[in-house]
Amino acid sequence: MAREPREGGRGGREREREGDDLVDKLVTINRVAKVVKGGRRFAFAALVVVGDQKGRVGYGAGKAREVPEAIRKATERAKRTMIRVPMKEGRTLHHDVAGHFGAGKVVLRSADAGTGIIAGGPMRAVFESLGINDVVAKSLGTRNPHNMVKATFDALERCASPRSVANRRGKKVSDILGRREVAGAAEVNADV
Repeated sequence: MAREPREGGRGGREREREGDDLVDKLVTINRVAKVVKGGRRFAFAALVVVGDQKGRVGYGAGKAREVPEAIRKATERAKRTMIRVPMKEGRTLHHDVAGHFGAGKVVLRSADAGTGIIAGGPMRAVFESLGINDVVAKSLGTRNPHNMVKATFDALERCASPRSVANRRGKKVSDILGRREVAGAAEVNADV
């Protein structure tokens, strides 16, 4: 019996929709079949990433008999689970970070301006929705989109800004970063 090609997977379609300043990206759709007395009953499972491209992002999964309903459910769940991620200069991460979920392991590295998003499909959808323009990411372990997205969110939840670290330790930001980096940041802000 010939198998039908899976929708989604590694070459998953991405779908963008603007609404109330949120961008949602369809990461993957999986069709599942339940064998019953009269034949097969098909259902669809969708994984969606939603973000405002300004530092907030969330993901959600939804299942239904029709594709649009599965996507709607996934989008609603994604909007409820949004997190805020601190970004350096509004374009990259403050520091390198690793995350894992199940067999999925990811490494996220901050990058220089102009690098772009160097990441695989599911992780790329997360970064584009988040608004990060320069990042280098590597997925180690599984290629399952659900586990890759959850591992990426695990890493993003571990990100911290120098200001939050300084507040937590009761120090100044210049003590955390060092004098040269603070002076360099002041020069860059003065040029703008």
